[in-house]
Amino acid sequence: MSNVATIAVKEGEDGMRLDRWFKAHYPALRHGQLEKLLRTGQVRVDGGRVKANRRLEAGESVRVPPLGEAAEKPESNSRPNRDDAEYLRKLIIFEDKSILAINKPFGLAVQGGAKTTRHVDGMLASLEKDGERPRLVHRLDRDTGGVLILAKTRAVAAKLGAALQRRDVDKVYWALVAGMPHPRQGTIDLPIAKRMVSAPEGARERVVPAEGEDAKKAITDFQVIDDAAPAAAFLALRPRTGRTHQLRVHCAALGTPIVGDGKYGGPAARLEGVAPKMHLFCRSMSFEHPKTGQRITVTAPLTGHMRDTWKFFGFNANATCDWPDID
Repeated sequence: MSNVATIAVKEGEDGMRLDRWFKAHYPALRHGQLEKLLRTGQVRVDGGRVKANRRLEAGESVRVPPLGEAAEKPESNSRPNRDDAEYLRKLIIFEDKSILAINKPFGLAVQGGAKTTRHVDGMLASLEKDGERPRLVHRLDRDTGGVLILAKTRAVAAKLGAALQRRDVDKVYWALVAGMPHPRQGTIDLPIAKRMVSAPEGARERVVPAEGEDAKKAITDFQVIDDAAPAAAFLALRPRTGRTHQLRVHCAALGTPIVGDGKYGGPAARLEGVAPKMHLFCRSMSFEHPKTGQRITVTAPLTGHMRDTWKFFGFNANATCDWPDID
């Protein structure tokens, strides 16, 4: 593209954020590049200056300036791949016409980064059908396994995204923590924020308990399901808020860090006899189905090193828990 292009927003793109629209049309364009184009007015919607989070409406026109050859080429991992499709299908734990849910393996990134070339988002093009590819509606850390919900259409993604923002989605995580929480059940109400902290390798950004204007409300319900006292406990965690690393910081604040979480637990997160990997798993997600309106729950069976650890301690991998009503 050597000249400015004007592209009409399609019906299926109604309500889509501008930055996500660019990601869909120009996947190799970096977010920083887009922000610069927006600041300088080179990207406009219906002739007006806009921000990256602007919601588009069907029929509007997006002005796209020359982006350069590299930015206009699709990312190689966005092309459909038969091996990716086969791999993802083996992970499916729930599927209907609107939603796809997979049991994300530990160690698999959800999205790409500077040093991450293989990730869920990059493989979703392999499942494209009728011009629609599944879309991410939430995230899991690379080292966390379990339920990952995908929307099959843009409209479903918008509804699920709105439900997550309203906190109408209940998530339950399972964790192995080092030590025994006291009491065995309760609620952690502890604001957190990103801060630069000192570390042996130098200053690093970490999420820590905090006060001040930048501190964000963070609330987690917890209960001990089983234990190998005093060494470890099988914890169920229900986050009422969805902050970055919330569960990891809250467990560490209890004095019982998640096993394998050296970042927030340090040496105390090591436990003899089990894998030195993150023991955090999204066990289930409950939400209102965007099409039927019925409440559904998607549950993932334990996998990988956590399944081995549960066998080691004799914990019930099919355990259930009851939560008190949220006020």
